[in-house]
Amino acid sequence: MSWRMPAETAPHERTWMAFPREGVTLGDGAAEREEGYATWTAVAHAVAEFEPVAMVVDPSEIERARRMLGSEIELVEAPLDEFWMRDFGPTFVVDDERPGVLGAVDWIFNGWGAPAWAEWRKSAEIARFVADRVGAELVSSMLVNEGGGIHVDGEGTVLVTETVQLDPRRNPYADRARVEAELARTIGATHAVWLPRGLTRDYDDFGTNGHVDIVATIPSPGTLLLHAQGNPEHPDFEVTRELRALLSQATDAAGRRFEIVELPAPETLRDDEGFVDWSYVNHLVVNDGVVACGFGDERADAAAREILESVYPGRRVVTVDSRPIFARGGGIHCITQQQPVVGS
Repeated sequence: MSWRMPAETAPHERTWMAFPREGVTLGDGAAEREEGYATWTAVAHAVAEFEPVAMVVDPSEIERARRMLGSEIELVEAPLDEFWMRDFGPTFVVDDERPGVLGAVDWIFNGWGAPAWAEWRKSAEIARFVADRVGAELVSSMLVNEGGGIHVDGEGTVLVTETVQLDPRRNPYADRARVEAELARTIGATHAVWLPRGLTRDYDDFGTNGHVDIVATIPSPGTLLLHAQGNPEHPDFEVTRELRALLSQATDAAGRRFEIVELPAPETLRDDEGFVDWSYVNHLVVNDGVVACGFGDERADAAAREILESVYPGRRVVTVDSRPIFARGGGIHCITQQQPVVGS
């Protein structure tokens, strides 16, 4: 077997999502909950403009999901507690030695390091459930990891973060060599680029402790898209400056230095909870398109759209207001998981 995670730009069979359910993440008040339902629905419909969407729905929310999503979205009923599909869903892989075989990596999911507030035990079973539903071969892993903690170029390079894969609340006995060996076995990563940390807000109580998919991604081999905070009043000004310096010296699996393309942050620095981590890096690439985060900043949203169009030539970029997702701890990439076409 030779498992490999295709680049996100490879053709997709569908995108998987999970519908929100009542609980800590969705919010307390009725207005807050409705905002969450509406935003997840908007993302699903945006993705469905380009490719099929399958939505995992907890039985308690199935009637609401039918009403809000309509017939365009396939509903798949299964018990849930959290609904960040990128993180607890399967990471799909292909086998280059067996064309036509789809694999599904089942990482151990412990709610981003088992914080006291998190409920994850039901969602931790979803990777197996989805793998069985699509007929994928299950690739079990003992690594505590989430889909938002990795980004690949499909040619052997993986981006990871020291504060995620080496987090003692996740993998207390891991070191770089062990993590890299497991990533090679499960997703075909032959070269890991380690970021020392993620964005500041991601270390708050409801953060992931530094997911890479809000910081950097690889739109094509040899090119790196990097979040850039240009205001020195924001703590991520120093964070992103340090990351750029480090990544400017990094190479990919082919030995190439990365061409770094910056995605400037919107102008807003804070919300009611503190400094924001609003990032255009957290987009989803879909068939012939890109579903991008918007933040109600007309100029910054347009600039990001232009940059995304330039690094993903020939794809149509659509923007969805993602402030309600970020208020709950993530973005568009965090709530979606692509299933590649076998043979891509």
